[in-house]
Amino acid sequence: MPRLVECVPNFSEGRRPEVVERILNAIATVAGVTLLDHEMDPDHNRSVLTFAGEPEPVMEAAFRAIAMAETLIDLTQHSGQHPRMGATDVVPFVPVEGVTLDDCAEMARVVGERVGRELGIPVFLYEAAASTPARRSLADVRRGEFEGLREAIGKDSTKQPDFGPERIHPTAGATAIGARRFLVAFNANLNTGDVRVAKAVAAAIREQSGGLKNVRALGFSIENGRRAQVSMNLVDVESTPVHRVLALIRDEAARHGASISGCEVVGLIPEAAMLAAAEHSLQLENFQRDQVLELRLRKPPLSEAVPIATFFDSVAGPTPTPGGGTVAAFVGSLATTLATMVANLTLGRKKYAASEAAMVALKRDAERLRVELLVLARKDSEAFEAVLAARRMIQTNPAEVSAREAAIAAAELEAARVPLATAKACVQVAELAAIAAVSGNTNAVTDAGVAGLLARAAGEGACWNVEINLKSMPASADKENVAADLAATRVALYAAESKSRAAVEAAMNA
Repeated sequence: MPRLVECVPNFSEGRRPEVVERILNAIATVAGVTLLDHEMDPDHNRSVLTFAGEPEPVMEAAFRAIAMAETLIDLTQHSGQHPRMGATDVVPFVPVEGVTLDDCAEMARVVGERVGRELGIPVFLYEAAASTPARRSLADVRRGEFEGLREAIGKDSTKQPDFGPERIHPTAGATAIGARRFLVAFNANLNTGDVRVAKAVAAAIREQSGGLKNVRALGFSIENGRRAQVSMNLVDVESTPVHRVLALIRDEAARHGASISGCEVVGLIPEAAMLAAAEHSLQLENFQRDQVLELRLRKPPLSEAVPIATFFDSVAGPTPTPGGGTVAAFVGSLATTLATMVANLTLGRKKYAASEAAMVALKRDAERLRVELLVLARKDSEAFEAVLAARRMIQTNPAEVSAREAAIAAAELEAARVPLATAKACVQVAELAAIAAVSGNTNAVTDAGVAGLLARAAGEGACWNVEINLKSMPASADKENVAADLAATRVALYAAESKSRAAVEAAMNA
C-alpha cells in the first residue's frame, strides 16, 4: 500500500507571481512529489500551495519551500487582509493513504526541528502535533501576528517556540507546522462593502463564538473595499457540510440587509463534499452517488473487464456493496479457473487418454460457470441495492405503507434467491473439482483440491447470505421453498467437496 501525505503550506505572498513561482520550483525539484494546486489571493496577500507524495519527499519539499520563502519574503514589508506571523505562515501535513494523523504529527516535529536549527526560524507546533492543548488551535498560536509575536517572544513564556530561537526571525517571522485532517478553505463573498457585516456573520457562524461546529471564520474587506468576505476553514465537511454553513451565512447576512454574491473554494475540495452540496441544492430523492458517470466508471459492476485491484478497492470501500454475496460468487468463479487449469494440464497427454472426454466436458462446464458466477456476483450487489431502495420508499399514508411493504418483500426474496443460485453454481464447481482430482493430471491434484475448497467456502458464504435474508422475510410459501432448497444445496455442496478432498488425500498418501 502506498504511503501518501498531502502538504498545504500557506505563504505570505499573493501579489508577486514570480515569488510564488520560485517557491513552486523549489517544491518541484524534489523527486516523488506531485504538485496538485496553487492559489494566489492579492486581497489576503497570501498563497496556498498543495502537493503530495510519500512522507520523506514531502518533508524535504516542505523544508525547501520554507527555505525559499525565507529568502524572498520580508514580513516587515507585508500587508494583507489575512492574519499571518511568518513568510511561511502555516505548514500542515494531512494523511491521505497508508499513514496516520500521528505519523503526520511526527513529520511536523521532524521538519519543525530542522527549520528551527538550519534556518533560525522559530516554529510552533499546532493541531495534532501541538505540544500543549493551548496550541491546538492555529488561531491561538497566531494571535498577535508577526508584530505582536516580535514583541512577546523571549519575554512571554506562553510564546516560547517548540523549535528554533526564542527570537523572531527579522524578515521571515515564525512558522506554525502541524498535522490535521483534510479541511476545505471556503469563502463567501457578500454584496456589501461593509466589512462589519462580514465580521458579524463570521462571529455568528464560527464554532469559537458558539456557531457551527468545525467552522473557523473571519470577516475581511476585499476588492479595495467593494465587497466584504466571510473567509472560512471547514475542518470536517462530513459532520458540518458546506450547504449547512452556506444556509446559515445566508440567514445571518440577510439580518444585516446583505446577501451572498458568490463563493470561492481555495485549493482542493473532496468530491464527496461537492456531491453533498449538489444533492442538497437539487433536492434529489433516492439518489445514489454511483449514478454520477465518473464514479460509476471508477467503480463499475463486476465483470472480467474490471481490473482486480478495482474490485478489491470496491469491496474495501465504505459501502455495503459489493459485499459478502458478491465476493462469494467471485471466489466461486475463481475456483473454476483452477479446474480449467487441471483440464488443460491433462488434455493431450497419452498417460491420461482415458480422461480426455471427461476433461473436455469439465473445461466446457467450468468456463460456463465462470461466466455465470460473475453475473451472479453483479446481481448480488444489485439485489441488495434494491432492498435498500425499497426501505427508503416514503410511507406517509396507508397506500404508501402497503406499497413499501410489498416492495421490501419482493426485494428481500430476490436478495435470497440470488445467493441461492450462487450456492447451487458452487455445488457444480465443487463437483468439477472432484472430477479434476480423480481423473486429472496427478501433478495438479492439489490444485483441484484448492478448487474444491474455494467452491465450498464460496458456497457456504452464499448460503449464509440466503439465511440472513430469509430471517427478515415474513412467512410465505416462497420463503419455505427457498429454505428447503437451501438445505438440499448445502448437503450437495459438502458431499461434492468431500469427493475432491478424498482424492487429494489419497494422492498425497500414495
